[in-house]
Amino acid sequence: MRITRVAAMATAAALSLTVAACGGDDNAGSGSSASGIIGKAQSSKKLVIGVKSDQPGLGLQTGSTYEGFDIEIGKIIAKGLGVDESGIEWKTTVSANREPFIQQGTVDLVIATYTINDERKQKVSFAGPYFVAGQDLLVKADNTTITGPESLDGKTVCSVTGSTPAKRIQTDFPKAKLQQFDAYTKCLQPLLNGQVDAMTTDDIILAGYAAQEQYAGKLKVVGKPFSTEPYGIGLKKDDVEGCKKINEILTAAAADGSYKAAWDKTLGKSGTPAPTLDTSKLTHCPA
Repeated sequence: MRITRVAAMATAAALSLTVAACGGDDNAGSGSSASGIIGKAQSSKKLVIGVKSDQPGLGLQTGSTYEGFDIEIGKIIAKGLGVDESGIEWKTTVSANREPFIQQGTVDLVIATYTINDERKQKVSFAGPYFVAGQDLLVKADNTTITGPESLDGKTVCSVTGSTPAKRIQTDFPKAKLQQFDAYTKCLQPLLNGQVDAMTTDDIILAGYAAQEQYAGKLKVVGKPFSTEPYGIGLKKDDVEGCKKINEILTAAAADGSYKAAWDKTLGKSGTPAPTLDTSKLTHCPA
């Protein structure tokens, strides 16, 4: 009888270990998903989001505060993932460190005027695009002579030395006079003073400058883009479910008005109406 009781206890212990082992497998599975953006958001209620800090209207840091359209998009994504605004850590990124920051886990997401292209897709995944930018022109608000890039013959156009927008002016519009500085901000005063006729870079960045309080009503974006720059939300390359979830959140934001509200709060101050987010093109997640 004693032997039977001991055997029964041993059997129960074995079953208990088996159940525990099965539970361990489930947790391992949860741990695996927790390595993705969805799992981290659920478990920690925190996210680190890489953003620009020097682009008015998009990602601008003042003290410890960040503001702009990209910041508002980050808040929408975080909320959709179950993370409160207080759980977001904003981390300044520059163009050169966006992929390394994602790959190394320094940030969970990058929302920083981050153009989706094939080279970058070899290293990271992209949700979106949440906005399709294009090179455009910023002129004085009362300028009626520059209506697009075809109006630039003989005009002086300001851009940044070595930038893609500057190179495009040189190659595609050689009759324009190109004035180059090492920062876009250095183009603004010459534009206001009439020393240059236009400034050029991505339209959304130009809208950000035009939306600044000191330039309100003084500058305008021409609104005739002549390139295509789809801005995506970068995350780890293997996080397919996270990518799909972010696209779902963007689709919902387009439908419930929060996308438009994000624009109106930031870049809308430039007088540029909110774009329509084409959710049919949110197809950049890996298969």
